[in-house]
Amino acid sequence: MAKKNNSSDTFAQEVYFPTMIYSSKLHDAEEINRELIKNIRHEQEEDRKGIQRSNFSNLGGWHSKNHLYKKKAFKDIANRVRQTAAKISEDCGYDPKFKLDIGTMWSIINSPGSFNRSHIHPGCLWSGVYYVQAPKNSGHIEFTEPRTQHLMDQASFAPDTKRPRQCWTKVRYEPIAGKMIIFPAWLYHAVMPNLAEEAKQEDAERIIISFNLSQYPVKK
Repeated sequence: MAKKNNSSDTFAQEVYFPTMIYSSKLHDAEEINRELIKNIRHEQEEDRKGIQRSNFSNLGGWHSKNHLYKKKAFKDIANRVRQTAAKISEDCGYDPKFKLDIGTMWSIINSPGSFNRSHIHPGCLWSGVYYVQAPKNSGHIEFTEPRTQHLMDQASFAPDTKRPRQCWTKVRYEPIAGKMIIFPAWLYHAVMPNLAEEAKQEDAERIIISFNLSQYPVKK
């Protein structure tokens, strides 16, 4: 019997159901962040208690109320979020009769030792974070593989070799001042403990603006 020649066999990879994460780096972040820090600290002075969500207030994690985008002091960063949201709408092919816009926006200040537990953001399409102040070792944001059944039995990968990106089960982003990250609201994420060791307490704090995005009918 003649041996079959397999050299002409085809092999292809097709990717479906991707989890998209968008990012943007603001070119004028230094100026924007200087004002944001001042305004966020003013919010904290006005509301020392804050609210409790994924943060741990007893560990030094302060969370503002959720309506910062309505305040004049946060108009500039809200507009930059909207500009990025418009690019996401276009990239995803959303109906132009609907605008991807801010539904809620808040700030979080995480002192050394504080972190945010794993969570999702119900009731919206996208969520995001903008880093206002991010000292070294102030805590990565970590995204977890959303297909939980995929975590039930893990394959063995080649040792001492970086596994292919499509086979990752966790992704971490280093916080960088001036960077914005936008991700699906259903994607589980957590923030690692702040281990910054700056000389001054206020310089060691990780300060962020976070927000949720939903579609709203465009007003005629």
